[in-house]
Amino acid sequence: MVTIKQVETKNDLKKFIRFNYELYKDNKYSVPDLYEDMLNTFSEKNAAMEFCEAAYFLAYKENKIVGRVAAIINKKANKTWNLKTVRFGWIDFIDDEEVSKALLDKVEEWGKQRGMETIQGPLGFTDMDAEGMLIEGFEELSTMATIYNYPYYPQHMEKHGFEKDADWIEMLMTVPRETGIPERLSRIAEIVMKKYDLRIKKYTSASKIAKDYGQEIFKVINEAFKPLFGYSELSQRQIDQYVKMYLPILDLKLVSLITEANGRLVAVGISMPSMSRALQKAKGKLTPFGWWHLLKALKFKKPKTLDLMLVGVLPEYQSKGVNSILFYDLLPIYISEGYEYVETNPELEENNKVQQQWIYFERRQHKRRRCFKKAIR
Repeated sequence: MVTIKQVETKNDLKKFIRFNYELYKDNKYSVPDLYEDMLNTFSEKNAAMEFCEAAYFLAYKENKIVGRVAAIINKKANKTWNLKTVRFGWIDFIDDEEVSKALLDKVEEWGKQRGMETIQGPLGFTDMDAEGMLIEGFEELSTMATIYNYPYYPQHMEKHGFEKDADWIEMLMTVPRETGIPERLSRIAEIVMKKYDLRIKKYTSASKIAKDYGQEIFKVINEAFKPLFGYSELSQRQIDQYVKMYLPILDLKLVSLITEANGRLVAVGISMPSMSRALQKAKGKLTPFGWWHLLKALKFKKPKTLDLMLVGVLPEYQSKGVNSILFYDLLPIYISEGYEYVETNPELEENNKVQQQWIYFERRQHKRRRCFKKAIR
């Protein structure tokens, strides 16, 4: 028999976070979240709590934890998309259909009590959290920003009556170290820069980029992502939080800003060295020595793969070749720094605008992930 208990204490929350680490501790493809980040994510420190309601649940069987799930209502997203949806996120369970059903039933029950009509996930509080259940690519190394799960997860979802809501795909691209930046890419980028009088802006100081463009970077992201599946606009508090959290740790050579002649930001591309192996070595914790593995990956012994974290272009500049300028700037840096591969973040399968920008690269689609949905009974 499965028992579901709500997380109520700090000790419960510790168990909730650590369950994922225990379930995947021997898996060579899974990348653990940073424990300290997860504590903040599930607390009132998370700026998304301004417009989200959440509860966290643990599944027990024979007095042993066998699953976990977060139930989330993003009120802003529901209003934007005219939905009454409860999200499930951070779902993990052993290969036992009774366990997965009990967890999902609990989210349904919790949502129904609050007037929700559908259940949807895996999704986080916002699009800045990992989302989508892996359905292809189980033998590919995960990334810091995405979910890894065992192949039996989507089988359970279908068994419990869930259907596809949306799919994301991920691409692994080869850096053209031998041939250099493609001639066609250079030609298009130079034409587009001249036609629209655009400039490439680079920084060496984290405090200076934060002061000049910290707010604008995430405003561009808001505008670029606004039409995309389930997106909820970042609040001012969230933007402030992300500027403070992320800009100081970036290698600014790997950040490209495209502006108009007057300095107005129109596009941003942010990449960083893959932290996957470092997080595995750190076992998801900064202390006592996990910080060293992360620092080494960022500063000293860099991996061969880059994660393309964010690419955003203002809607008025989309489909005009502006993306080519980002890679016109970044590719020579990737080559000179010795990177061999670039891995994209998840992109919606029907987002042709994004996928068109990879035509210059040797590439393969290596992962697919899915958001599931079901009407609440």
